Amino acid sequence: MLRALARTGLLLRTTAFRLAGLYLLVFILFAVFVLGYLDWSTRRLLDAQITETIETEIGNLADQYRQAGMRRLITVMERRGRQGNVFIYLLVDEKGDSVTGNALLRLPLLQQSPGWIEAEYNWPDESDEIERLAKIRIFVLPSGHRLFVGRDLEERERMKEVIARARGSTFLMVFLLGGFGAWFITRRVLTRIDAIAQSSGEILAGNKAERLPVSPVNDEFDRLARHINTLLDRTDALMAGLQDLSDNVAHDLRTPLTRLRNSIEDALRNAQSAEDSRAALEKAIEDSSQIIRIFDALLMIARAESGHLAPTLTPVDIGAVVEGMAELYEPLAEEAGLHLRVHVAPGLTVNASRELVGQALANLIDNALKYGLPLPDSGAEPVLTLSAEQVGEKVHIALADHGAGIPAGARARVLSRFVRLEKSRTQPGFGLGLSLVAAIMRLHGGSLSLEENSPGLKVTMIFPVAAQKSASE
Repeated sequence: MLRALARTGLLLRTTAFRLAGLYLLVFILFAVFVLGYLDWSTRRLLDAQITETIETEIGNLADQYRQAGMRRLITVMERRGRQGNVFIYLLVDEKGDSVTGNALLRLPLLQQSPGWIEAEYNWPDESDEIERLAKIRIFVLPSGHRLFVGRDLEERERMKEVIARARGSTFLMVFLLGGFGAWFITRRVLTRIDAIAQSSGEILAGNKAERLPVSPVNDEFDRLARHINTLLDRTDALMAGLQDLSDNVAHDLRTPLTRLRNSIEDALRNAQSAEDSRAALEKAIEDSSQIIRIFDALLMIARAESGHLAPTLTPVDIGAVVEGMAELYEPLAEEAGLHLRVHVAPGLTVNASRELVGQALANLIDNALKYGLPLPDSGAEPVLTLSAEQVGEKVHIALADHGAGIPAGARARVLSRFVRLEKSRTQPGFGLGLSLVAAIMRLHGGSLSLEENSPGLKVTMIFPVAAQKSASE
């Protein structure tokens, strides 16, 4: 016993053991940095996702109010409130009295200013002892009514708990494996620690391509190295996406920013009256709004391509989404001189983000309204056909028009960012619509197809069918 204790003490005093302990500390610090970054990034993306879905819902409800007035708004809110506890809806009049809604908010309704709040609420059929928290947007209608639309924050709080548990588990795993490795490496494989230390140093020095060495033995060090390499790959992917976004912003916003500056400088030099100055300011505001829309579209594409929006995918009745978008765009189609026909098969369910699918459909319909009118000599009907059906193990959402179409050789190119064909340059736009739809489809594990419609174009979003749960589940 005494001899074993003496050997243990001698081992603890070796330089190899102290170096192994130092390397363990380096790994722990690196894990703290990576997990801290992932925690911060996840929280930010969840908040952005919740904010975006609320903004989209507010915009849809405001459109309903502008199109058909208060009665239509109340009808739509009550119908959506009965579809499931997804959104929190509440409409109050100028006195603060509730007009309609599907939730009870614990706050003075009349005293709330327009903007964002976090407030406690309950569903009408729940006990007051149940505490729920929601993020809510307050929007004042022209009539003076206040519209409250929110989402529950339970998912965000649950994610915080998951990350906290993951952080503790990761730290414990690193400590235990590192401690065992210190003993084992000191006695047998000190050279492997040296190699890992060298690779870690290169990574910390900025060599993004460097990864920790993995041997064919597949022991605990190899497994740890693979986990860390996976984290490094994920970090590199995130940084590459950020760099790609930065490059796009720097390259594609240079021209509109230069044009904006030149127009302002020209107004300063040549404006002869207050009317000239006002016209120049209005033009500058319009150019600024276009730049903001370009930036928002680039952000959405980058988020979709990086996979940050994947946690929002849940089983969705895609037919209801298609019918809702058709109802929303039918008046606009009539104004554009087109008739919108809708064919939706029953029982279509896919794992999707309702908001993102709606955004993709909105982009496709907007494009069809711009370019879907038949050519004067084609003899085709001014019809847009929107359909949703199941084909094998896929769900197809197709939008067909009888317009000028897209040449077969250009169909792959138009899915890239900022690509506009020559005949489309007379129409407003930035060349980001189809690239955003393609990014959304990749996020959903699907694809986007552009086909000839003879005449015109047929665009099809192809989704995998949602897996059905067994009766035992």
